Amino acid sequence: MHISVVAERLFYIGPLPVTNSLLVTWLAILLIIILVIVIRLKQRIIPVGVQNIVEMMMEFFYQTVCDAFESEDKGKKYFPLIMTIFLFVLLINWMGLLPGFGSIGYYHMAEGEKIFVPIFRGASADLNTTLALALISVFLTQVYSIRELGIKRFLKRFIKLKSPVFFFVGILELISEFIKIISFSFRLFGNIFAGEVLLIVMIFLVPFIVPTVFLALEVFIGLIQAFIFAVLTLFFIRFATVEEGF
Repeated sequence: MHISVVAERLFYIGPLPVTNSLLVTWLAILLIIILVIVIRLKQRIIPVGVQNIVEMMMEFFYQTVCDAFESEDKGKKYFPLIMTIFLFVLLINWMGLLPGFGSIGYYHMAEGEKIFVPIFRGASADLNTTLALALISVFLTQVYSIRELGIKRFLKRFIKLKSPVFFFVGILELISEFIKIISFSFRLFGNIFAGEVLLIVMIFLVPFIVPTVFLALEVFIGLIQAFIFAVLTLFFIRFATVEEGF
């Protein structure tokens, strides 16, 4: 049994190393595109099947975004980002639980030791993926803040010269933006990676009924983590686009 925190390299495209988690990320993006096209082509006035589930999910998130901003116009503006984050994170979380992930691969020799390299690895079990998602979330939060407030009022969030206390608060605000990146990335990575390791260990020790229970738990955790990531992004944008009263 081989468990690696670092995603394993599979091949190179020019100077770009393609890891097993990056490959899964590309597959997830492709799957979302195909799913959207299929649902669009088979769209019905009265939704059935997958369309019904997707529409219920979208209506829930659309109403959540509108309620958060207390404005339907702003809800329409930010809903696509929040919905996309949720669907993408949910998909990469669940893909890591599919049969073959972590078990289909090949062996190679490294420093005289035979090491197994899985072809597929859950993308959110790679810190690089969760860090990239965190950077996108925090970066877009700043972009939306500048767009809503203007550059002058945006800078006032971090540069407060009214008093030493306010100046210190501004410094804390700036530090908190970097802490968000760390919090976002390690929360998602830690929960998903730990869950996948737990499943591998349980399958190795008790290969029948017990792992099924943990698999159901990981499906639920994957859903909750995707929801938390999307909702935190929503409220970070909400607070960043409102001018402070002092």
